[in-house]
Amino acid sequence: MDLAARHELRRVAGLRTELEDISEVEYRQLRLERVVLVGVWTEGTVQDHENAMAELALLAETAGSEVLDAIYQRRQSPDPATYIGRGKVEGLAEIVQASGADTVICDGELAPSQLRNLEDRVKVKVVDRTALILDIFAQHAKSAEGQAQVELAQLSYMKQRLRGWGGSLSRQAGGRVGADGAGIGGRGPGETKIETDRRRINDKIAKLRRELKVMKGTRDTKRQERRRNHIPSVAIAGYTNAGKSSLLNRLTGAGVLVEDSLFATLDPTTRRTTTGDGRIFTMSDTVGFVRHLPHQLVEAFRSTLEEVADADLIVHVVDGSHPDPEGQLTAVRAVLADIDAGGVPELVVINKIDAADPLVIDRLLRREPHSIAVSAHTGEGIKEALALIEADLPRPRVEFSALVPYARGDLIDRIHKDGEIATIEHTADGSHVTGRASEALAGDLATYAV
Repeated sequence: MDLAARHELRRVAGLRTELEDISEVEYRQLRLERVVLVGVWTEGTVQDHENAMAELALLAETAGSEVLDAIYQRRQSPDPATYIGRGKVEGLAEIVQASGADTVICDGELAPSQLRNLEDRVKVKVVDRTALILDIFAQHAKSAEGQAQVELAQLSYMKQRLRGWGGSLSRQAGGRVGADGAGIGGRGPGETKIETDRRRINDKIAKLRRELKVMKGTRDTKRQERRRNHIPSVAIAGYTNAGKSSLLNRLTGAGVLVEDSLFATLDPTTRRTTTGDGRIFTMSDTVGFVRHLPHQLVEAFRSTLEEVADADLIVHVVDGSHPDPEGQLTAVRAVLADIDAGGVPELVVINKIDAADPLVIDRLLRREPHSIAVSAHTGEGIKEALALIEADLPRPRVEFSALVPYARGDLIDRIHKDGEIATIEHTADGSHVTGRASEALAGDLATYAV
């Protein structure tokens, strides 16, 4: 590739939002922003970067916008001043003016100076990927804990970018201000507007962290109760829109909201269910992950994500019909490593096989030795997946052999729920049971040991 071909702006075909009927047109004209997507291709193949731009388009539409155009530039690294090359900013400004866009969305986390420089040059609002994802989370958070977590992440992001909001925030005056020559009307308390805003944000962040600490205590209490009762836990994790909620509904009948959109469910849902032999365990649906998930969100949602780190098994759901399922696996595992969940046993569930290429499914099954292909939509493979989950659950540690009197039917019931029965024989003196149980249950059975 010659120099011009390497650095020119390139369009991504087929990302413009198509409007179908007049009601949709009227709704979108009333509600939706008109955006142009901008990316910088620094590594990987053309297909990899166009997949990333397609995901950015889905994020933009989920946030409530109409994608007019998508362009990207090949560079070794983003420009430190304007993200794309300074000369290409003029081309971007022409595209914005010609298309009538009112927002530019960049596929990366921009510094305050980059945001300010781009807005000055293109004359419209500029938003980066982090702000876009935070906006989606703010729209979809329903519970008090979820809303507090999203607000904490937004304030942490905003605090670092106050200086990019104009020179009026930096005016300062104090005392007699004689040296500055401000004179009458220039005297002030000596604190700039930007310092006042930053202090208020810090106060709000501290308040939200105190509230989340109380909510975390409630979550920890529930988790400790499950541990005390030796109830195994399974966490369903995966990329956003991979079908985690659909899978939870199929496995447990949870009735969780299912929607074909990114980050449709943010609040974790835990449901109690039983294995085929009667053992009780819990399954939790967690927040979806995405490529380059903002670190502010990982920190804010840490208490929620601890459900994954403390689980006995992670069911890692991947969308088999996605253009880059291997990229989904890598992105999710990177976040799991950030929350210290990398050592938890993992079962990879390849979902949406009814819409996926069979060759892609075969490739994923070969790549992931401990995996299974299912369709949460049609139910194909669900029984086999549940059998694998039950086989991976931790088994009770203590072996026992007891002759339980018929008057102690409560012990037999506990063995069914919390233990594992190998053999059971009903005799004249009671039920002779062998199997495995937790330490507490084995202690209660010790009186009847044989």
